[in-house]
Amino acid sequence: MLAIVPFPGPRPGGRLGTMSEPTTMRAISQDVLGGPEVLTEVELPRPEPGPSQVLVRVHAAGLNPTDWLHRSTPGMFLGEPPFVLGWDVSGVVERVGIGVTLFKPGDEVFGMLPYPYGAGSFAEYVTGPARAFAPKPAALDHVGAAAVPLAALTAWQALVDTAQLKAGQRVLVHAAAGGVGHFAVQIAKALGAHVIGTASAGNHAFLRGLGADELVDYREVDFAEVVREVDVVLDAIGGEYSTRSLRTLRPGGVLVTIKARGQQAFAAEADRLGVRAETLLVEADHAGMTALADLIAKGQLRPTIAGTFPLAEAAKAHALGETGRTVGKLVLTVR
Repeated sequence: MLAIVPFPGPRPGGRLGTMSEPTTMRAISQDVLGGPEVLTEVELPRPEPGPSQVLVRVHAAGLNPTDWLHRSTPGMFLGEPPFVLGWDVSGVVERVGIGVTLFKPGDEVFGMLPYPYGAGSFAEYVTGPARAFAPKPAALDHVGAAAVPLAALTAWQALVDTAQLKAGQRVLVHAAAGGVGHFAVQIAKALGAHVIGTASAGNHAFLRGLGADELVDYREVDFAEVVREVDVVLDAIGGEYSTRSLRTLRPGGVLVTIKARGQQAFAAEADRLGVRAETLLVEADHAGMTALADLIAKGQLRPTIAGTFPLAEAAKAHALGETGRTVGKLVLTVR
């Protein structure tokens, strides 16, 4: 049974649907922080696009660890609920706001809503800046496309924009079989790098298939003792992993962590060792999405789908994701 949730009205510059269009939509919301059980299917008014925005009819929405962190953890970016989670989306443009020239109604698109405050893709419709999206690659269906944006953009912005990884350089990717990691391996290989990944032994064959050159079983070996002279580290774990990873870098090398908390100690150690330390929060990025779409079209980048769930079973998807044992990405199917 659907719960009716108050809605503040149309977005600025927008308008509610006409008699021939739906005026409401299904979405997954929560009223309190907590476990997966706090996620509830609700009915909300359908949003309308404001200036420079598009309204997208969602076909699939990807999940990321930030979703369960925001669902359960006080002090995260979105503050207190109620809110609708989800940043990854693949779907079809339903309507465009004033000033939009990139897309027309009927275009298939994929993208990441502006992180962190643009969440809302766990719904039948979503609005976002037109330039947060790119044309959906023909090589992927909507489930595959929805698995790409946040995780692959994170890897792209870390390796390309921040570290400026070049052909022939050595890169260490932690949690290489995870959402960000399995994209990072492929992007680094496409750039011509030598890729070293940390992962459990059971995921080594999978990662070799993606192009990894060397693999370290973190359960059996201390990576900081066996990996040396790398140019770039992409750290998706944080904490003491960040600090220990600095020892693997060449002088002048760069470590990019995507864990924003508790990094003061590792920044000071980086200065002492003469290496660079950066903390990255992924940003909505039309140019980055376009570059990823190009790699997909060339066959150099592909998502691995760990599982799919219908929108109404978002809680089950969250519960599975929180185990930390999935390889690749989880996706909600909306249409």
